[in-house]
Amino acid sequence: MKPSLAYRVFRVVALTVVVLSLVAPLVWMVAASLKTNVDIYDSSKALAFSPTLDNYGKVLQQANYIQFIFNSFWVAFVATVASLILGLPAAYSMSRFNMRKSALVVLMARIIPGVSLLVPWYYVFSNLRMVGGYEVLIISHMFVSLPLVVYIMMGYFDSLPTELEEAALVDGLTHIGAFRRITLPLSVPGIATAGILSFIFSWNNFMFALVLSDANTKTLPVAIFDFVGYASIDWGGLMAATTVVTLPIMVIALFVQKYVVSGLTAGATKG
Repeated sequence: MKPSLAYRVFRVVALTVVVLSLVAPLVWMVAASLKTNVDIYDSSKALAFSPTLDNYGKVLQQANYIQFIFNSFWVAFVATVASLILGLPAAYSMSRFNMRKSALVVLMARIIPGVSLLVPWYYVFSNLRMVGGYEVLIISHMFVSLPLVVYIMMGYFDSLPTELEEAALVDGLTHIGAFRRITLPLSVPGIATAGILSFIFSWNNFMFALVLSDANTKTLPVAIFDFVGYASIDWGGLMAATTVVTLPIMVIALFVQKYVVSGLTAGATKG
């Protein structure tokens, strides 16, 4: 049966409201990044204004944001790679050997708020004189990315048929050999999904970097606060810095969203 006219109108209106509520803040952010602070406060220039790139020049040159971009990329990249190296064998073992208690621990790690670990982590790492280094940031980001990788890949491995691995074991391969030669090639969509989501979560992580980084290793989400002063806020610079943080992830999400969706849905439908 075709949906009624009222339902179709409601669906269009609802989708329009949702899309506008999501897109409008991003449009305002980009527009404000191209305005001077005077124009931002002038409501008559909400749409008609003379665009300027001075805010981006301030961000990329005066605020040393090239270093902060490198910090965010390096921490996110290393945390993602390390999480995949550790998480793939762990997820495979939990899936194939029915290690449900270990899976429960991983689930608990996904549920525990990260803020509850900041104080003990800061105490431990400060005594080890590691606060402010890349190592502590990578380890802290892995607290988010590693359980995410295990959680996604467990479901993906559960969906893969075991007959191919059993045949490989009969032919003389070990479990490690079957995992490396049979399971991993079949799991590329799931691995891509876990890696992309892990990188995005690490890139956007603010809380751990705020506490555990220093002036040389802070990441982009933390560096944004350089434009927030005690007496005033540089809204133009703040919006330009926020755009620098947001646009790379939006571009990545735009180009890889079909792979993420296919990886997530494949883990639920294969087998």
